[in-house]
Parts: sequence; structure tokens; C-alpha cells
Amino acid sequence: MATILLAEDEDALRGLLAGLLRRHGYNVLAARDGREAVEIGRDNLDSIDLLITDVRMPGIDGPGVARELLSARPALKVLYISGYAEGRVLGGPFLQKPFSPAELSALVRDLLK
Repeated sequence: MATILLAEDEDALRGLLAGLLRRHGYNVLAARDGREAVEIGRDNLDSIDLLITDVRMPGIDGPGVARELLSARPALKVLYISGYAEGRVLGGPFLQKPFSPAELSALVRDLLK
């Protein structure tokens, strides 16, 4: 079973995404902001297969979380999500909010192949 670190500052969306991913058989570690995501990521670095992170979050933003974790584990896969189009220029997989559960599931499945 793959483990996903989910960093999303909107409580309702974080809960929905975590539930969806769990229903698809993934182990989900959920963080409410970038700082918590870095802490969880560092504590579980060897077991995390994918980081899904909102681009804009208070404190440490999504790219900052990715940089921190990628510096320790360069092979970590990252999926950026955002309601803003700037995520498209980050150089990695990106989903524009709002997205469908099917879009998220398909992209996660592809990234974890």
C-alpha cells in the first residue's frame, strides 16, 4: 500500500481528499499546513511515496514543502494542487482546483506506477 503525504490548509477539502485517497487503498498522512507537512514528512520520509501539496499555504508554501523533502529524498514524487494557475509553472505534475475525484485518482495512480 502506497503512502501519501497530503498538505492542504482547507480543512473540508483536506478531509474530502484524504477520504477519497483512503477509499482507493492509500495510506494518507494529512497535514493542515506546510510546517506540519515538513514535520510529518521528515518523521516518515522513508515510507512516503507521494507528496500532494497545495501551492499556497500559510507559513511554508507547497513548493517550500517539496524543496525541504526533496532535499532529503530526491526520488520523492510531488503533485501540486491549487486554485491558482501559477502551479502550472512549478515544473511538476499539477491539478487545477476544482478537479474531479476521477482526475485525482487517475493522476495519483499514474504517478505511483
